[in-house]
Order: sequence, then C-alpha cells, then structure tokens
Amino acid sequence: MPASAGMATAAAAAFLYHVNPHTRQVFVPCPFHALTGLYCPACGGLRMVHDLLHGDVTLALHDNALAIPAVVIAVLAWLNWAIGRWRGRPVVPIEPKPWLSPAILVGMAVWTVVRNLPFAPFAALRPA
Repeated sequence: MPASAGMATAAAAAFLYHVNPHTRQVFVPCPFHALTGLYCPACGGLRMVHDLLHGDVTLALHDNALAIPAVVIAVLAWLNWAIGRWRGRPVVPIEPKPWLSPAILVGMAVWTVVRNLPFAPFAALRPA
C-alpha cells in the first residue's frame, strides 16, 4: 500500500512539475472561491506544490504558507507508514489526541479569515 500511494503521489508531482498552474487551469476551479470570491485554506495549494518542486520556497510560501507544513507532515506520515510496513511496526506510534481535529479546523478557519483581509500585510497572503 505505501508503495502504490508513493507512486500515485510521484505521478501527481511529475504532472505538477511539468504543468504550471500559475499560467493555466489544471483542475476544476475552487468552488468556495467561485461562490464567494474568497480564498479557502487550500487555494494556491497546487501552485505551492509546483513552486516547491522547482525549488522556489519564497513563491511557495506566498501561494499557500499553511499548506507547506501540511506537505511536510504528509511526507513524514507516509515515511512512518512505509517504514512501519517494512519493519513490521511504525517508527512512531501515532495516537491522535482528541483536541487535534478541532485545533486543525480552528487553524484553517483563522487562516481563511487572515488571508482574505483586504489590507497589508495580510493581502500578501493571497495566492499569486
């Protein structure tokens, strides 16, 4: 399972490496942005991944600074899963805390509000 998830992720990353979401629409536009004109917590995520794959961390932070830690956490979780399957036990046993999901939701809500504020320095948090 980790190998197939890794291959699917690598294929998606290869696609995003070659197709620039800054210049053309890659997937269906964000429905939240289309309905409200506001940026959701995930808006700019594809552009952020494209920029990271090209080594442009500054532009990636501009596109979606919240998604960068999410990508790092996802990679670490995948490594924990893959190594755990190989060794027969996870490197780090993961026991979700009951406060984690509400904290993530609150963080995403705060990020949505902050990045949509119409004045500096918050206006710079909108995707390019």
